[in-house]
Amino acid sequence: MTQAQPEIAVPARLLSVPLAATFAAEFASLTSFFLLLSVMPMLAAAAGASSSGAGLITGSLLLGTVVAEVAAAAAIRRFGYRMVIAAGAVLLGGPALAMLVREPQAVMVAVSLVRGFGFGLCGVATGALTARLLPPERRGEGLGLLGIVTGVPAIVALPAGIWLAGHHLAAAAAVVAAATGLLPLASIRWLPGGRDARTGPVRGARGSRRIAGPALRLPLIFAAATIAAGVLDSFLPLAKGIPSSLSSTALLVQAIIATLTRWRAGKFGDRHGHARLLIPALAVAALGMAAMVALASPTMIFAGMVLFGAGFGVIESATFALLIEQLPEAKASALWNFAYDAGYGAGPAVFGPVCVGTGYPAAFALTGVLILAVVPVARRERRAEVSMGRPA
Repeated sequence: MTQAQPEIAVPARLLSVPLAATFAAEFASLTSFFLLLSVMPMLAAAAGASSSGAGLITGSLLLGTVVAEVAAAAAIRRFGYRMVIAAGAVLLGGPALAMLVREPQAVMVAVSLVRGFGFGLCGVATGALTARLLPPERRGEGLGLLGIVTGVPAIVALPAGIWLAGHHLAAAAAVVAAATGLLPLASIRWLPGGRDARTGPVRGARGSRRIAGPALRLPLIFAAATIAAGVLDSFLPLAKGIPSSLSSTALLVQAIIATLTRWRAGKFGDRHGHARLLIPALAVAALGMAAMVALASPTMIFAGMVLFGAGFGVIESATFALLIEQLPEAKASALWNFAYDAGYGAGPAVFGPVCVGTGYPAAFALTGVLILAVVPVARRERRAEVSMGRPA
């Protein structure tokens, strides 16, 4: 008698045509966003705007993004993913063409506000749609791939825009930003047209929990890390004694490390639990900020950026995956993106006066303390994960 062969579990398929179309839409919108992120303040400054005026342009961009993130979940419930992504693409790409002509500062502020709103709609919708299209048992791994998709534009498009503007090719940057901003329209036909009308946990959530817990804890944890990221990106290039080549290279290293660790952390979290990654990641990120106190040492700067990048990437992965497990996709994506942009914008605004009074090393140290301050919150999230029967 032939002995029955044991069944071999076949992993669920990760990639699909709709998911590839979603990734393409996210990549295109981020490329458009980052291309002009620094170019528009540079153009304003070249036209005679003060530093505060140039900063107002970036501030209006982030304001539009945050407002869209607040409204995106309700928009997806009412109009569906396709309509929200299409509207976001039009609002992000179309206004970029206004940079082809000399515009007064007020118009540039308005353009930034509209582009920010479009970017916010695209970011929330593509993040939520990615989570919906992924098999639950491989969701963390898939969100890690999304991390690579979102990381590359920040690494490539941001310096590319600065280079183009520095070589008097700002018009070319505007045209490319318009084209890439509108490119998600080409992927609409391959995207699901459904609406996110659910109010409970998403598919694959292990157990049910009151929304108030994760909706407060996880964005708070992530915001502590994004505040530190905003402080680093804003103030490291301004620190005295640090050549611009050193600061730009260090920030590039940080971005690459964060992208890679976010990808790897997602796969680990699928197998062993995402919440268990939070406390180690917070500790590593805080250690990286502590190393930034020694600004006189290039070695310590790079060590700090590697450590912070590693911790930040894991925090990105774990908080997003946990929110997706416990909340409807659109709500989870909106909260996560809101925590990212609000923290990133608030960091420089809050710690700017600190830098004036105490210097940059003290500001970096204080952001490290802020990261450690949310460790008790991460511990509570870990206990909640274990109590719900997820990996111990």
